[in-house]
Amino acid sequence: QVRLVESGGGQVQPGGSLRLSCVSTLDITTIYELGWYRQAPGKEREMVAAIRNTLGTDYLSSVEGRFTISRDNAKNTVNLQMNSLRPEDTAVYICNARVGYSSGIKDFWGQGTQVTVSS
Repeated sequence: QVRLVESGGGQVQPGGSLRLSCVSTLDITTIYELGWYRQAPGKEREMVAAIRNTLGTDYLSSVEGRFTISRDNAKNTVNLQMNSLRPEDTAVYICNARVGYSSGIKDFWGQGTQVTVSS
């Protein structure tokens, strides 16, 4: 089992910045992929950013150039730096860990942290 605990959400004005953090109870060097997803009211959950243990990254096209995902192996933490925030970035942001087992890959999820971009 993996427990993920997010922090750093809040309310910010358009153009502002926030930094989200997610701490894992599992050594993140053993996790195949760490990511941030988001879900807005009435919308499907979507992948925002992901980082693999080979340091490859992926971003949702609408956040590329504004958001940066990074990992701190010593702290078992994955971070999401969000700059130039827009009202459409408002959502619950949820941390994800994809762990490989002999039986396959299993997804673990945090409880989420609210990000609200509003003037």
